[in-house]
Amino acid sequence: MDITAILAREFETGSAIVARIVSLIDEGNTIPFIARYRKEQTGAMDDQKLRELSERLEYLRAMDRRREQIRAAVEEQGKLDDALSAKLLAASTLSELEDLYRPYKPKRRTRAMIAREKGVEPLADALIAQRRGDDPLALAAAYVSEEKGVPDAQTALQLAQDILAERISDDAAIRASLRALVRRTGVLRSVAAKEGENVYQQYADYREPVLRAAGHRILAINRGEREEWLRVSVEVDEEQVNQIICRAVIRPGSACCEVVRAAARDAWGRLIAPSLEREIRNELTDRANEGAIRVFGQNLRQLLMQPPVRGKVTLGVDPGFRTGCKLAVVDANGRVLETGVGYFTLPGQEQQKARAKALILSMIRRYGVTAIAIGNGTASRESEQFIVSLLPEAPGVAYTIVSEAGASVYSASKLAAKEFPDYDVSLRSAVSIARRLQDPLAELVKIDPKAIGVGQYQHDLKQAELESALAGVVESCVSSVGVDVETASASLLTHVAGIGETLAGNIIAYREENGITSRAQLKKVPKLGPKAFEQCAGFLRVHGSNPLDATAVHPESYPVARALLEHMGVDAKALSRGGIEGIMARAEQEGIGKLCAALNVGEMTLRDILSELEKPGRDPREALPAPVLRTDVLDISDLTPGMELTGTVRNVIDFGAFVDIGVHQDGLVHISRMADRYIRHPSEVVSVGDVVKVYVVDVDVKKKRIALSMVKGRT
Repeated sequence: MDITAILAREFETGSAIVARIVSLIDEGNTIPFIARYRKEQTGAMDDQKLRELSERLEYLRAMDRRREQIRAAVEEQGKLDDALSAKLLAASTLSELEDLYRPYKPKRRTRAMIAREKGVEPLADALIAQRRGDDPLALAAAYVSEEKGVPDAQTALQLAQDILAERISDDAAIRASLRALVRRTGVLRSVAAKEGENVYQQYADYREPVLRAAGHRILAINRGEREEWLRVSVEVDEEQVNQIICRAVIRPGSACCEVVRAAARDAWGRLIAPSLEREIRNELTDRANEGAIRVFGQNLRQLLMQPPVRGKVTLGVDPGFRTGCKLAVVDANGRVLETGVGYFTLPGQEQQKARAKALILSMIRRYGVTAIAIGNGTASRESEQFIVSLLPEAPGVAYTIVSEAGASVYSASKLAAKEFPDYDVSLRSAVSIARRLQDPLAELVKIDPKAIGVGQYQHDLKQAELESALAGVVESCVSSVGVDVETASASLLTHVAGIGETLAGNIIAYREENGITSRAQLKKVPKLGPKAFEQCAGFLRVHGSNPLDATAVHPESYPVARALLEHMGVDAKALSRGGIEGIMARAEQEGIGKLCAALNVGEMTLRDILSELEKPGRDPREALPAPVLRTDVLDISDLTPGMELTGTVRNVIDFGAFVDIGVHQDGLVHISRMADRYIRHPSEVVSVGDVVKVYVVDVDVKKKRIALSMVKGRT
């Protein structure tokens, strides 16, 4: 199998480019490094597509390994011929390979095996030949043997029929045709397995074509089946099934046809149907799994890439009832200035509320707090109401609700415990909440991505695949933003391409002992060898004597960058003063091609260098809308149909998006209400973190459900 040709066709890319990408992957280069610093070799393929190509490459190589295993196994049996070799070579999916291997695959003791032991296989051969004039019972009479346990001709026929049923079941062409039929016309069916109130009522009598089964419904049905509320099957037209099998095995005109026909029915009902149903349902689940992981990854990327709220001294509030609300003020760089506890969420407590008010207002005035981040956990509603009541006495201060998803995981481990060993979990969470507003990426990387809660059915997905995909997203986001090596936490460094947990710890230890003033100094970090340095250096920012160290220009391109600056008559120190305005335009005017030839560098690399020189260390998050900061509070009971609101998209799923409109209960915008045109998926219209205008469609206060629309008048 020519893997390069297959990848080139599937990814609509030249074979030479694919070959170079495969070579780069095999050499141990990370996806972010390849995407950012090897654009000439990859045709500027982005990191997401590179990951898809890498995954497909692994699948095709796994297929090749399986192909060779099957080939060796059949050859060992002495049954490998040219025809089978050609079929194995032509197989393009694992299911095709397994179908071809099925007749030779060691099986548990089957009815057909027992029949062969009783010596009736020649009878099965005679029956399947379906010669005119043959009488099945007369043929079977020759195989009657008390010694072998075949007391009469009818028993011999049944045993032969068992052999035929297995042969039909093992026929790769028949299975392929039936598989195509089920995929094309099959119906996924679910019915209630028992009585009782449950969340799967809509699937208690449900049918949906396999071809159009939506991923979120497949996952819901699977969960209902696991919890024993549903019975699930795949239905298919039996008449069409019989036609496919009979066309393949029946030769009209012989009395033996009916025996073969009975064997065909048995093959389908007993052997093929259960096997294909498992296979099709696995395919549906895999498809749903891939879709859910893709959506989770997209949501996570958008969440991680939310713009930081820079330059604001922030008060973090971790709400609580009995133990009070933990408070933490951090400066614009995330340094903790003061912590405390306020009691203001329970009825009564007037004296305690007065003390909490005084404490919070003193914090705001003493440190110049301009932003307040409130966690959305227990007592967040009461906390929000109290904070809003203080805002008239704190001009210029606004607040937002911050998700605490995964905060307990973060607070109990790693940096939080090391940095604040004397703080309790809630106090560490208050610090985290404040920092989360200031730099979402730096805080969220400390949390297990699965705990962030921006997907659907994440606990039902294949965990290894989910973890791998989400780790790739985090690595991609961290690398695209860049990391200040002088201040970054170990958690953040861990996700830089080429580093990992061990090297991150080594960098932190080296930094604490020696300080880091240049990228070149990173080579002295224990175990950070030439390959690791090559992969990570461009994503690490160091503010020292070399201005290029604080940019995304890779050290391997420093000679080109210096030659370019010299050619343009610009001092590199200008980079430290905010960049070289207009250098891209000057290069364009002179001629990019001419410069490339003079500097012996590719055009894509040169343009990246010019972009960095013009605006060193640019943060891609700056172009995105900032989070909404509020100064008032709404209650779900305040909502009325038709009300126009501004909200923030918190989660995007297959059937819509959940939007935070400031009432502590996210509203759902169904996919049918997201645009005035047809869309295949909500991600075509919105992303996590988007600030959108919505209209209230319906409110169920009792069930705390809010239906929203992004199209005015759409109900």
